[in-house]
Amino acid sequence: MTNAFAFDTKQSETAQLESIFFAPARAFAALSVDFTEKLVNAQLDAAKAYTDTNLAQLRSLMEVKDAEGLKSYMEGQQQVATELTERLKADTDKVVALQQDFAKDSQKLTEENVQ
Repeated sequence: MTNAFAFDTKQSETAQLESIFFAPARAFAALSVDFTEKLVNAQLDAAKAYTDTNLAQLRSLMEVKDAEGLKSYMEGQQQVATELTERLKADTDKVVALQQDFAKDSQKLTEENVQ
């Protein structure tokens, strides 16, 4: 009977550790990994977009052969600057939204585990 009691006690301790420590830690780790994945993907998408834009601009510049071509290229730079500004704003908004969601979900997770 002593062995059965010791086994029950050990199971009870394991269940308590699971509910108090391990389950919340795993939930927070999963939340953190999901946030990190979304953030890295957003950064990679932004980097690719900026790189593609820069390469396209370099290719356009290489095709300038005369004053008229240079004028046309320079006029196009204003449009490119506008597009990059809009893209930067959208990327910033996306990262801010990801951070707000992470903070909200973290707070919710903390509140659930405190109860």
